Amino acid sequence: MIHRLDKADTRSGFDSLRHLATEGAPYAMLLYELFLGRPFAGHRDSVSELVGAVMENAVEEQLRQAGISFRKTKRAERVEGFDQAPDFIIPDEWNPQVVIEAKITEDDGTARDKVTRIQHLAEISHQRRLQGQPDFQVIACIDGRGFGVRREDMRKLLEATLGKVFTLKTLNHLVESTALKAFKSG
Repeated sequence: MIHRLDKADTRSGFDSLRHLATEGAPYAMLLYELFLGRPFAGHRDSVSELVGAVMENAVEEQLRQAGISFRKTKRAERVEGFDQAPDFIIPDEWNPQVVIEAKITEDDGTARDKVTRIQHLAEISHQRRLQGQPDFQVIACIDGRGFGVRREDMRKLLEATLGKVFTLKTLNHLVESTALKAFKSG
């Protein structure tokens, strides 16, 4: 039996890592890591939030530049009226008029989950309208290979947002092409 830490990248602690960073990792070692599964998945999970933050930061910058007041939610935060809080609520959670979901993903499973979430937000907005409450516009700010892989999910996303889908490349049109325009200061 081989201990899980008896590997090229962990055998001698940080020195092992330094050596691999300088010299490279052998293909056989990568296969072994893939066989173990969790070490790579753990790394992928740890950087996933950092990658996702790129889009959230870009959206936040667009809103700030336009002088738009917004509420940015925290991870797993509970917000009344939403079973899963959107990433941004404009102007705030007591009077949601625009909600934004932001995500960059390289895998289609995460993209599929985000599309489902956006569809759910659109359904909440529709239910509010049916109950005589003000609805809100749903906007998706997405990027990454994961969204390009699943064409049917992209169709669903475009339908749920009524075409209000932006990428990092088109984010400069976010405010002027949506209901956010009404919230601009000045």
